[in-house]
Amino acid sequence: MATPIPSIEPLRVATPLIPMSSPQPAEPATTLQVPGQHLDGSSEERRPRSARIQNNPSQNVSRAPSSRPPSALFPHTQIRFEDADFNRPPDLNYSLRPRKKAISIFWTLIVLDCVALPIALYFGLWYGTGLSPNAVFSISTGALGTVSIVEYFIRFRRLWRKNSNCRVIGAKRFYLDWFHWNLSVGWFFVMIELIVGTIPRNPPIRLLALPASTMCFAIGCELLIVDILRFVGVPAPCRISSLPMGAPLRPGIYAYIEDVCAVDGSGGTEFRQRLNLRYQASKVFREMLHRLTLFWAAGAIGIAAVTTAIIFTIQKDAAYVVGWTVPFIWAGVWTVVTIPWVQRTLKIEYAGWQHAKWKP
Repeated sequence: MATPIPSIEPLRVATPLIPMSSPQPAEPATTLQVPGQHLDGSSEERRPRSARIQNNPSQNVSRAPSSRPPSALFPHTQIRFEDADFNRPPDLNYSLRPRKKAISIFWTLIVLDCVALPIALYFGLWYGTGLSPNAVFSISTGALGTVSIVEYFIRFRRLWRKNSNCRVIGAKRFYLDWFHWNLSVGWFFVMIELIVGTIPRNPPIRLLALPASTMCFAIGCELLIVDILRFVGVPAPCRISSLPMGAPLRPGIYAYIEDVCAVDGSGGTEFRQRLNLRYQASKVFREMLHRLTLFWAAGAIGIAAVTTAIIFTIQKDAAYVVGWTVPFIWAGVWTVVTIPWVQRTLKIEYAGWQHAKWKP
């Protein structure tokens, strides 16, 4: 049965932002908050413990008060929200449509860099030259991940610069964001595999075919662990992007969406604010993120396990190809499934909003 798939575009039909220097509107607007961030720009983590217990912003209802204007010290961490009665789901003011070209270029470079390049260098140097096995893999691994590493330092600069417009709300600049730390941990283990694999005179080809599976396993485990902790009621053991330590956890994929859209997708700190309000206000949205977390976590762990098993059971050349292709094919399939799923869920959210908006 075919169901009309809504467009993401309606999310852009939202309340305009009011410039900080403009006069106050006739009707009072609502200042958006995230857990741990106060209207004066101060962070929950820098307040006394007693004050945090008595006034925990993570327990506030999604309809935040509008008592004071945003602090001039943190103008990029506050936005104004006009629809204080929540007549529609709080708008994310973000769309992938105008970013399709940039996304296509980026992922084309990633596929060339992390799929085509290692396979082409392996077969070209192994069978087309008289180089030693160690030299073949030293060259192929040395050229691997150029695009990913460049992107890593680009997003580091965006988060670290003094007047960053995409920094995590309520955190100091050295924190960066949750996705960046997870990316760093994943790259750490990948680098260990590549370095250890190229040291021997005859490098273990199967080990050098594992990096993509390792990254999938690391991300999948992190998503699953966070969602299990959230389910059993464990508070955040550390800051997770805009969610401060001690606040109720959110689905594991929440921080990935927040960080990737805010930094890599140029949504900025504004997107972090809007995503927080949407999460607090919409039960359908929260349930969707929970299911997406399980979907991606189970898929990532499953494909890592399957790929690893195949790598250590088939012929070495085929194993190297499988290791550098199957995880990326899986990611593409999961993305193709996720997009219409999210669009369909957003349509359901809009259709039932007036009935369900004040339900917990």
